[in-house]
Amino acid sequence: MNLHVINTGFFKLDGGAMFGVVPKSKWQKSNPADENNLCSWAMRCLLIEDGKKLILIDNGLGDKQDIKFFSHYYLHGDDSLTKSLHASGFTTGDVTDMFLSHLHFDHCGGGVKKEGDRLILGFSNAIYWSNHEHWQWATQPNPREKASFLSENILPMQDSGHLKFTKANESSPFSQFDIFYASGHTDKMMIPKIKYKNHTICFMADLLPSVGHIPLPYVMGYDTRPLITLEEKSKFLNEAADHGYILFLEHDPSNECCTVKHTDKGVRVDKTFRLKDIL
Repeated sequence: MNLHVINTGFFKLDGGAMFGVVPKSKWQKSNPADENNLCSWAMRCLLIEDGKKLILIDNGLGDKQDIKFFSHYYLHGDDSLTKSLHASGFTTGDVTDMFLSHLHFDHCGGGVKKEGDRLILGFSNAIYWSNHEHWQWATQPNPREKASFLSENILPMQDSGHLKFTKANESSPFSQFDIFYASGHTDKMMIPKIKYKNHTICFMADLLPSVGHIPLPYVMGYDTRPLITLEEKSKFLNEAADHGYILFLEHDPSNECCTVKHTDKGVRVDKTFRLKDIL
């Protein structure tokens, strides 16, 4: 098995929204904001190459939205989904499975592209994976999350006939990883726990966006059930500290991976590093 980091660029979000009730005087130490209180965030995806399987976990924001949409999120950086895939020796047509942690636009927008007036799959040969509970949550969105679930990103997966679902009460359909289901950020977000050599590498999605979110109270204002997030983070981070998990960070602007350790203040960051340092 080989793992490839797929960088799809950076975007900006309000720092206060990203850290919830934590005051700016604290969170700006790890994530400094610009003059508009916006912080830069990565959209870092992970590609698993294993025999005939090429599994991409998340795919970034995409480029099919209009100028007004992008004016809110300040997409920047030199990386893109296709550029990063090519740098790893692959094309979108090579991907066999498109695994989506959840269906917020910055995690699944690159999975559908616009061709003239049509919306088509960005990965024409891939199976797209979600789960029943989250799919229902995304296609019948609550008012709080409606702006994050865009029908043009989601419905073409089903219309194409390429959509499949995992089941939370059953084992993972993938031999390469187990799945931890988290419902604090959004209902049934999927966290892959990848078995790689002697490591467990966890694709943290929005359960842990960055190193700056490791302390338990640092919960995003976007989370629909913050008290559940606290429980899920506590369980996961304690397990990660106990077993030496490597946490792959989708949104951290600087750090690809980290490990955590137990301290007298709770679980805290231990080491930060690039994924290639352990491959």
